[in-house]
Amino acid sequence: MMKVKCTQLPSGLTVVTERMPHLESVALGVWIKSGSRNETVDEHGIAHLLEHMAFKGTRRRSARQIAEEIENVGGELNAATSTETTSYYARVLKDHVPLAVDILADILTESTFDDEELRREKHVILQEIGAADDTPDDVVFDRFAETAYRNQTVGRPILGTPDTVMSFSADQIRHYLGRNYTTDRIFVVAAGAVEHDAFVREVETRFSALPRLPHSSPVLDTARYTGGDSRESRDLMDAQVLLGFEGKAYHARDFYCSQILANILGGGMSSRLFQEVREHRGLCYSVYAFHWGFSDTGIFGVHAATGGENLPELMPVIVDELRKSSMNIDQQEIERARAQIRAQLLMGQESPAARAGQIARQMMLYGRPIPNEELMERLSGITIERLTDLAGRLFFDTVPTLSAIGPLEHLAPIGDILSSLSAKTAETPAVAI
Repeated sequence: MMKVKCTQLPSGLTVVTERMPHLESVALGVWIKSGSRNETVDEHGIAHLLEHMAFKGTRRRSARQIAEEIENVGGELNAATSTETTSYYARVLKDHVPLAVDILADILTESTFDDEELRREKHVILQEIGAADDTPDDVVFDRFAETAYRNQTVGRPILGTPDTVMSFSADQIRHYLGRNYTTDRIFVVAAGAVEHDAFVREVETRFSALPRLPHSSPVLDTARYTGGDSRESRDLMDAQVLLGFEGKAYHARDFYCSQILANILGGGMSSRLFQEVREHRGLCYSVYAFHWGFSDTGIFGVHAATGGENLPELMPVIVDELRKSSMNIDQQEIERARAQIRAQLLMGQESPAARAGQIARQMMLYGRPIPNEELMERLSGITIERLTDLAGRLFFDTVPTLSAIGPLEHLAPIGDILSSLSAKTAETPAVAI
């Protein structure tokens, strides 16, 4: 039986493990409750740059030695930056856990941020920004966030801009690290063939140099959802369209209700949008709904990719499905959505890497691991009435955000879409958009 164990070190660092005795490997990592949203106005992109630079050499290891030492034992090492978190993680056989812990501690406490390595890595990130700009389904999400949270760090692209990235110095990176990578925000998590007490000893020894929380640590500005319209016409084969609304924060009562609603509307091939838009009408090759939570806000959205000539018919159908969800949802749809979420939860726990990430997110958000039974209990309390009420509030009581890129000459004005959304009842005819 799997069991999560937690230890908080005297330094404030939290160590969490879950033993999976049937495995020979361990997925382990360091999760920091800090991401692009923790940047100041003049630090746009520095969280992501720091994540890159952590692998570019320490006082004890060169960039090549970092890569070779982990791969010499068949392990792998990587990292990721998101809006509110950053993670550095490894996967190794159980005998090599001490090495992986040492490397992760080394890159987070002893990185040198060499000027020449920094110069090279800036150019790597410029290429990454260019590649993202060349990918319409990435651009549409970036523009969406910028429009939904106008002039706020929560809405800025994580990669930064070419100008901001090229402006950063090693000292600026050190300042960001010292301000945000503090023990009260850091969770070291391992899942797999791991012994808790031995892992705690390794972490306590290797991570002793991490700073504690500075008293002057800045507080995040509260997110202010604005909504709006962002369109970029490009000569592309298809149009990427994203229609969204302010969703629910992780701690909000309706968070899990929003997850169920997104699943019913566009969570799989049996969902309403997939069946009506793609299968029945053939209006697009991709359509799905999603709900993303943050610490104090969220996003509920529908994304579709289609030929520009289909937009006049596509958008009214999407809006109509949103409207219908505020009036009628079947119990069978709720049961199917619960089953899908439960399966995703349990299947994810069969992967040590996915499980370590899941535990880390729960620790950062709730301060404790959440048992499966508790998660399913939260889902079991969701009723038809709660879902239809939520849909009415989500889709009719907040200003929508529309982001689109591609051949958009047939995409209706945002005012027409707003008018169509205001038609709440089945008796009210939908406005032609």
